[in-house]
Amino acid sequence: MKKINRREFVQTTAAAAAIPTTMFGQAPTMMTAKSVKPVVVASSNGNKFKNGGSKTCVETAFAMITGGADVLDALIAGVNIVELDPEDSSVGYGGLPNADGVVQLDSCCMHGPQKRAGGVAGLEGVRTPSKVAQLVMDQTDHHLLVGKGAQDFARNMGLKVEDDLNTEKSRAAWLEWKRRADPLHYLSPKDRQTALHNLAMDMIAEGWIDREHYYGTINCDGVNARGEVCGVTTTSGLAWKIPGRAGDSPILGAGLYVDGDAGAAGSTGRGEANLYNLSSFQIVDEMRRGAAPKDACITVLKRIAKNTIEKRLLTANGQPNFGLNFYCLNNKGAFAGVSMYDSTYAVCTENGAETRKTDSLYGQLSPDGRR
Repeated sequence: MKKINRREFVQTTAAAAAIPTTMFGQAPTMMTAKSVKPVVVASSNGNKFKNGGSKTCVETAFAMITGGADVLDALIAGVNIVELDPEDSSVGYGGLPNADGVVQLDSCCMHGPQKRAGGVAGLEGVRTPSKVAQLVMDQTDHHLLVGKGAQDFARNMGLKVEDDLNTEKSRAAWLEWKRRADPLHYLSPKDRQTALHNLAMDMIAEGWIDREHYYGTINCDGVNARGEVCGVTTTSGLAWKIPGRAGDSPILGAGLYVDGDAGAAGSTGRGEANLYNLSSFQIVDEMRRGAAPKDACITVLKRIAKNTIEKRLLTANGQPNFGLNFYCLNNKGAFAGVSMYDSTYAVCTENGAETRKTDSLYGQLSPDGRR
């Protein structure tokens, strides 16, 4: 065999490198990170109210996300539309008030990439509690501010504080409830609770309040093309609640939870059931272990149903007599809307905004929802 010197070796290898790769077949494919398809998922009011504009919450948030905005900024801008719309009586301005006729608002937001969160509870006089929650996250070392402290903080941050957030619609509904509820103050606590529930079902049936708005709330979660996940929940809370009551919405792990390495989950419906089970955290934890969004929600709904044992909270056949909806997505862009009973949810993808039926655990709740 002929030996070649160093000069000949270099010339030979250089010539080989210059030969087109097509002579030997297809060039090797370079491995690049796969892009996530952006998506925004929300409760159904996220694709209904526009506050006089041209876009709903999910449409606004999706457009901002795909335009390069921070995911949480986009979601906050989306829910602001619903908070400011007087026609939605479940959040913000015109939200159904507490038993004293005062609108008290709760909100929570979480930023997956920053791994930070902020919340407010029992906030009065500010139409957009989600903005205050975001300011708590950005401007303080705390998570949750409540009551007058939350209001003072909002004022100090330059937000307008009003004397009353009732609209004619929300005040009329409260006055009707007050007229019907007054005799109930003389009942035993358990009998009163049952009577109040039945009274609410009557008012829903008569059109005074929307069934979806009795518990209130909008949750909105989103992911961008880089897989960055954020979420926000905002609410006026349970209609006619005891003044000072805070539900699940402002509490991390209950009304909302985000983990940038897994996904986001939020809820609407009976807040106490969420609080007792830390449902949103559990859903995200299920996704962290590999469960698909729908499967994660179903697992947690079954756990809630099993943990509901008080007779006043059960139907005749032993199922929970309350509604509970979950909205979730993972950091790969998969999403789901899942509920205890048949319901709907909102989603916006590259195909546009839609209102879809949820996957439900039990199907249809009895028409009157009575105990």
